[in-house]
Amino acid sequence: MKWLILLFIAVPAAELALLLTAGSHLGVVPTIAIIFITGIGGAYLAKRQGFRAITEFRQRLAMGDAPGPAIIDGLLIFLGGILLLMPGFITDITGLLLLFSWPRHFIRPLIIRLIYRKMKKGTLIVR
Repeated sequence: MKWLILLFIAVPAAELALLLTAGSHLGVVPTIAIIFITGIGGAYLAKRQGFRAITEFRQRLAMGDAPGPAIIDGLLIFLGGILLLMPGFITDITGLLLLFSWPRHFIRPLIIRLIYRKMKKGTLIVR
């Protein structure tokens, strides 16, 4: 529940405050232009990185390796693309970071540990 409050109340409030501040310092048109540029550029980067993740997934399957890291990368790239399409600076920065491989290398082990913990507790049910 605490994550939902943060996600749906705190982040949009911070985004709104940053957008209002940027609008007052830069002007309305440059602020809107930044939002459009990051959305379009982010969609392009997400598409390119997504294809790269799909290629890695296929290569791992062809070699007989587990495709786990490629799947996690694909999900993080998808999340990054969604965040870049949302208007705001915090979501844009977070989404942009998720499109690069070096932040995903730090996030991937955290996700794997979270999955293992949930599997041990029995709270992660795979059907």
